[in-house]
Amino acid sequence: MPISANRAPPAPVLPADTCPPPPENPTYKLPTRRILSKEDLELFAASPTHTLVFNFVNDLNTAVLNRKNSYECAVSDVVNKMSLLLDEVLKLLEQHPPEDIGLSRFGNKAFQGYYDDIWQHAQGWHKEMLGLSDEQAEEFARYFCESWGNRTRIDYGSGHELNFLCWILCFRQVRMVGVDDYPALVLKLFTKYLTIMRHLQTTYYLEPAGSHGVWGLDDYQFLPFVFGSAQLYSHPHIRPKSIHSEDILEEYSKDYIYLGCIAFINSIKTTADLRWHSPMLDDVSGAKNWGKINGGMIKMYAKEVLGKLPVMQHFLFGGLIPAVDGMSEEREEAEKDPKEPEVRIIDGPEGKRVVIDRDGMTHVHSTWGECCGIKVPSAAGARLQEESTRLRRVPRIPFD
Repeated sequence: MPISANRAPPAPVLPADTCPPPPENPTYKLPTRRILSKEDLELFAASPTHTLVFNFVNDLNTAVLNRKNSYECAVSDVVNKMSLLLDEVLKLLEQHPPEDIGLSRFGNKAFQGYYDDIWQHAQGWHKEMLGLSDEQAEEFARYFCESWGNRTRIDYGSGHELNFLCWILCFRQVRMVGVDDYPALVLKLFTKYLTIMRHLQTTYYLEPAGSHGVWGLDDYQFLPFVFGSAQLYSHPHIRPKSIHSEDILEEYSKDYIYLGCIAFINSIKTTADLRWHSPMLDDVSGAKNWGKINGGMIKMYAKEVLGKLPVMQHFLFGGLIPAVDGMSEEREEAEKDPKEPEVRIIDGPEGKRVVIDRDGMTHVHSTWGECCGIKVPSAAGARLQEESTRLRRVPRIPFD
């Protein structure tokens, strides 16, 4: 087949802002969890808030079509201050070095002190660096703090990534950022968040949230593959199958989020080829062009993240990203006993199990391991253990 037949069509011309307009007189409240059942998820799926979140992802996606990381986009004063706030999070790493845990492949408990430090500073950062009121800072900071992982389980997944997206969305909801800021929100701010999360994963061995991921695309994140495929949408010579080329990854991984993700995955999962440890990414590389991949990623995000109870039962609703009438109310957190087991299971409605962790967080399970409970080793920790014990590398199985 001629190469030209594999080229993506020109990037579509789409509206710059498809989200519902921000509220005229916004109200603020501490975000809480409201999706505690399948019925709550169905209410969310039909709500204006679902439209708001999904369209915001789509608009950010549109903003970076065919734009590499170095694209000269406008960076407003607010986006610059948001970026400086992320720098503060990175600086805290120096104050919380990982504990010596030998060859353990699971979460390093030094993360808990680091996480507590973020909570201690978050509201103050928002007021001092961004000029937010007390009410605003309380709401914004809750999304911000939940963006870095779970303190008790020392894990991280697409639900935490979604909290970071909602943190950015809050600024849009109070008109502090607008459409002109969207390229910078992805290319400058989101890429910095991605870099910090890689530091956290490799420093504290954060476990992937869930048993083996909800969708199987990546252990930890989803949005980099959405925005990354948008960047490559009409690229003249980098094809989807190019992710298997070490030369392409070496030359372009700093320019494109998608290729940067593949390079990072390859750097920490060295025991086998991409086809074995990330089969879905390997399958996706067979797509005709990046346009196909980008469209599929957007649909997949709606179905496998915004449409999955194990992820969305941790979604937070506040004043700026509101719940709808009829949703469950999160129960007040009980007093924590340090000696209490990290996970308790009680009988829930319709024969389902309700899991309450030591933070008082409620999880509804239909099967164990959908959300938490099965410890999964950090890829970075597993790699270190392999190097320390000089395990031989697993060769590619000789069949095709």
